[in-house]
Amino acid sequence: MRPIIKSSVAPAVKKNPNEPTLKIIPLGGLHEIGKNTCVFEINDEILLLDAGLAFPTDGMHGINIVLPDMTYLRENQHKIKGMIVTHGHEDHIGGIPYHLKQFDIPIIYGPRLAMALLQGKLEEAGVADRTKIKTVAPRDIVRIGESFFVEFIRNTHSIADSFTVALHTPVGVVIHTGDFKFDHTPVDGEAYDYAKLAEHGEKGVLCLISDSTNSEIPGFTPSERSVFPNLERFISTAKGRVMVTTFSSSVHRINMTIEIAMKYNRKVCVVGRSMLNVIAHARNLGYINCPDNVFEPLQSANHLPDNQVLVLTTGSQGETLAAMTRIANGQHRQVKIRKGDTILFSANPIPGNTIAVVNTIDKLMMQGANVIYGRDKGIHVSGHGCQEDQKLMLSLTRPKYFIPVHGEHRMLIKHSQTAQSTGIPAENMVIIDNGDIVELTENSICKAGKVPSGIQLVDNAGIVHDQAQVMEERKQLAGDGVVTVALAIGLDGKMMVKPQVNLRGVVTAVDQSLIAALIQKTIENCLIDRWDRFARTFESGQSEIDWAGLQAELESSLQRLVRRELQSKPLLVLMMQTPEDDSTPRKASIPVSAGVGVGVPVGAAAGSSPSLAPIGRRKQRSTAKAGA
Repeated sequence: MRPIIKSSVAPAVKKNPNEPTLKIIPLGGLHEIGKNTCVFEINDEILLLDAGLAFPTDGMHGINIVLPDMTYLRENQHKIKGMIVTHGHEDHIGGIPYHLKQFDIPIIYGPRLAMALLQGKLEEAGVADRTKIKTVAPRDIVRIGESFFVEFIRNTHSIADSFTVALHTPVGVVIHTGDFKFDHTPVDGEAYDYAKLAEHGEKGVLCLISDSTNSEIPGFTPSERSVFPNLERFISTAKGRVMVTTFSSSVHRINMTIEIAMKYNRKVCVVGRSMLNVIAHARNLGYINCPDNVFEPLQSANHLPDNQVLVLTTGSQGETLAAMTRIANGQHRQVKIRKGDTILFSANPIPGNTIAVVNTIDKLMMQGANVIYGRDKGIHVSGHGCQEDQKLMLSLTRPKYFIPVHGEHRMLIKHSQTAQSTGIPAENMVIIDNGDIVELTENSICKAGKVPSGIQLVDNAGIVHDQAQVMEERKQLAGDGVVTVALAIGLDGKMMVKPQVNLRGVVTAVDQSLIAALIQKTIENCLIDRWDRFARTFESGQSEIDWAGLQAELESSLQRLVRRELQSKPLLVLMMQTPEDDSTPRKASIPVSAGVGVGVPVGAAAGSSPSLAPIGRRKQRSTAKAGA
């Protein structure tokens, strides 16, 4: 056996400058689960493979969706010739509508179900005119640009209509497995195309890029069909209503659940927009076969006996807005938990979602539901291959070079060790991160630099941004609260009135009026000691004041005070109001409360601050100049 790989970097290999070089650049899906996006580039042509999204972590307050940073593609959009999609999961197609708002993609090829789901997303986002969608069938070969011929190979996964792809390039054949497992008894009868994989292995595969999600788990991943007996057992023995929550895109699981419901004379109620959408498309394409009368609207189902109702719903991951989460919180208008309901969680939590799922299960149980969950219940199997599936893939394709993808760092390392056990030398593989450039030729593989990588965030308003500062401020607000100080300063360097101070979300044993008094004293001392640093008066009588510099100095002093007195690090917001085009200081009240925001100022509550009324032309700003 070859020695286990010790480094994540393949040794640099001198390349013949005349050799064609294929660049492989992952923008998502490395050292993480989700937002799978990969760039293939050769001869100034770019081919994209998938463009997914991820769900926010607990610390991403106000964020709905996480996308990969698309800076590299925005800067090189003139090179983009097209995109290929391996299957219809959100972590592979969910980012496409957002990316099309930033750059055009001439054409997108993919399987029928994925393209049907994508078409709806593009129309809803208003970007359907920014690309052309084409469906492909197993073993179809399409040409994209001058450099890429893409061959689609049927594989088996947890969603119907899924593909592995063989990229025929000037440097050789590169196989990207997509998400896969070897399911020998697929629900839809569409088996993995072993023959085509073996054919490419016989002819010669230059590089294999392979799914690493379950690389730490020995054995083969069980067939999707293996959950059928357990689903049937729990549904058939339930005395009351049955609710099944799973991924809306798990078409095979949904199909089996509907089949069982029909067998035991239960009407199926579908709850959740994405679930309704996927079932509609899957029925149109023939992946779900059932009569219309098996479905029943929720309103009329409420009049049926409980033992004749099965509810299919989203929310298996504890998503905040998903139907099962709202049911657990008692917030769903049409579905309320009844004692005796049986609820099946036919999905395992994605890493990062465990706490949300557990909280949902607890709430359901507290309302009297019998909740069936956990790996030992046999009502869920993964769609990703384990170690023996990965070995079989490596043995069938027999690649010269190998790149593990789609997984966290330990998963990539483990997959590389598995690859070495099948005979691939350690020096013929690379462990990479998002943004790394892999250069591949007929005789070499190496890392060769990096492109911009990271994340873009989509908030509740649907706005895409990558402002790290915004997220840091939200974390600070959630952790320690905010202190706002509204301040008015005249041209003489004195406060016009006492500052207004607000503490929101701040836990402190110190009296708030004392904090307000300390803040006022700190500002007064700073103005007395340091005003001359920021104000200059010329012989003409005109004066120039560095308001921005003064504000920075005040903020620094107040931050030190607040952290010392409160023993925490709340966000400090200083609203400083200055005169505008005013040569004579006015001894009158001026408006500083506008923009401060909420609640009664601490100073006012203590009886120490007069009301602030508008007078003259004044402005809240960082810098200003004042004339004579």
